[in-house]
Amino acid sequence: MPNSVAVVTGASQGIGRFTAIRLARDFPSMVLVARDRSHLEDTAAQVQAAGAEALVIDLDLAERSAARTVVDKTRDAFGRIDALVNIAGAVPQIDLFEMTDEQWDAGMELKLHGARRLTIAAWPALIETKGSVVLMSGNSAIFPKAAYAAVGTINAAIAALAKAFSDRGIADGVQVNSVMPGAVMTGRRRSYLEHWAPAHGMTVEEATAKFPQEADIARYGRPEEIAELMAFLVSPAARWMTGSTVRMDGGEVKSV
Repeated sequence: MPNSVAVVTGASQGIGRFTAIRLARDFPSMVLVARDRSHLEDTAAQVQAAGAEALVIDLDLAERSAARTVVDKTRDAFGRIDALVNIAGAVPQIDLFEMTDEQWDAGMELKLHGARRLTIAAWPALIETKGSVVLMSGNSAIFPKAAYAAVGTINAAIAALAKAFSDRGIADGVQVNSVMPGAVMTGRRRSYLEHWAPAHGMTVEEATAKFPQEADIARYGRPEEIAELMAFLVSPAARWMTGSTVRMDGGEVKSV
């Protein structure tokens, strides 16, 4: 569509950055949301190089007023919202018996409630355009473990939230799906491995190779692969697909 607008949260790095750059091929106007303005500006340059106009909004979606700010600025600039891709939110990987209430709250406030508030705030605009929403979950929702209980718990909640939105969306004409990536090699994962390896008597190379072997997968995923899935889910080709949770994890989850 000539005037279509996509909003991508978490667009400063990782999957969010690659998704924004990929969607710039399909949407003439892109809204990039994250906390780090300098990294957002880097993404914006790539989006513009792909041929789309870019609006940068640097704020913290954990703040309750942030969702309304994003929607208002987007509509002021472009007048519409055709796609909302909720990717922002990193959840601490801390053991179930060690994680504090404050850490639980912080993880939920950004990834779950930030996406919930933004989707609700954008809903009237999405009804107008018969738009699409994607929420980022993760395959840990299927097998939560004590060592990183919050990740699995919050991801499961996001999948359920997306399903609830999709139920309302059937009547309102808004398409909603969620995505469950597996282990994707992003900057955040590399940083985690660099800290984890020496604490466990390994080199970074050994630690990096350990997970795919234990998970029985051929390799880590690449953020651009998840970005392609996101682009499909908000494309006309996927229009009849709503209420689905799509897992892309290299075969890590062995159940049907």
